[in-house]
Amino acid sequence: MKLQLSIAMTLNPSTRPIFDGTVKPDGIDLIPTALHPSEMFWRQLKFADFDVSELSFSSLSMAKARGDERFVGLPIFTTRHFFQNWILVRKGARIDAPADMKGKRVGVPEYQQTAAVWSRGILEHDFGVAPKDMEFWMERAPSHSHGGATGFKPPPGVTVHRIPPEKNIGTMMLSGELDATLLYFVDPNLIDRSTADLWNHPDIEPLFRDPIAEGMRYYRKTGLFPINHGMTVRKAIVDQHPWVVLNLYKAFARANDIANQQRLEHVEYYLAAGLLPREVAEALRAPLVQHGVKANRAVLETAARYSHEQGLTPRVIPLEDVFAPSTMDL
Repeated sequence: MKLQLSIAMTLNPSTRPIFDGTVKPDGIDLIPTALHPSEMFWRQLKFADFDVSELSFSSLSMAKARGDERFVGLPIFTTRHFFQNWILVRKGARIDAPADMKGKRVGVPEYQQTAAVWSRGILEHDFGVAPKDMEFWMERAPSHSHGGATGFKPPPGVTVHRIPPEKNIGTMMLSGELDATLLYFVDPNLIDRSTADLWNHPDIEPLFRDPIAEGMRYYRKTGLFPINHGMTVRKAIVDQHPWVVLNLYKAFARANDIANQQRLEHVEYYLAAGLLPREVAEALRAPLVQHGVKANRAVLETAARYSHEQGLTPRVIPLEDVFAPSTMDL
């Protein structure tokens, strides 16, 4: 009889084969739930709703630092972006360059989000704007947040206000009460409450007007493609069935191979049709997403260092404290 496990995750090309059953882990029947990360992470951190779940790398590290051993990390990385390109600014706030973020009122759904950790780290290390140089306004209440479940307290020297319940990041951006926001969610879920379409509003624009150029600049400088989410499994399940760790990892690796093959088929089609320059096609043939600790050690250690620098963890959390021992050589 197969082990039956519930699993929560976001849907993207590398996870869809798991969700739709195209790829099945050996010895495991998965009961999948697709959720917005805001809701998923709150439910998992507060209630441990799922046997297997996608989780914020920052929040998992913070939980581990507090001695919370309910979850074992799997080096399966479901989402990554150049998160500084998510920063939106109000045109009237006189923010023409990253250095202009100093002294500004900045919204953030949740201070400890990994995406926010990356954006603050890049602002500080690449542009000289430290977290203490900005004033943060956080939308999520302690009762419905990652921080409420992990004991978040504002780091010393950093000003973090809570947005009152009758307001949200969207309304405060449009009213002029906020100058910028590190990231912005309007997707329906149980946690986020903003609804205004800031991306298409005439008074709002991205901090980096050319996000492609900024992503290229950052990648060429660092070689990093920032990770924010990974997978976890309940420790109680691993203790009873240690084989689950590598069986899940192998399944996600197969799913990722399928996603990469589909992407390559599109690359070859557009190249053959003359719609894609050959040098671009060559670049796209390289795997965009790789699982495992070895391929991602530099980016994971950078995220862990940023979390410590920003006062979210009392020390730099070693990857060995986060991920299952059987995965450390993958």
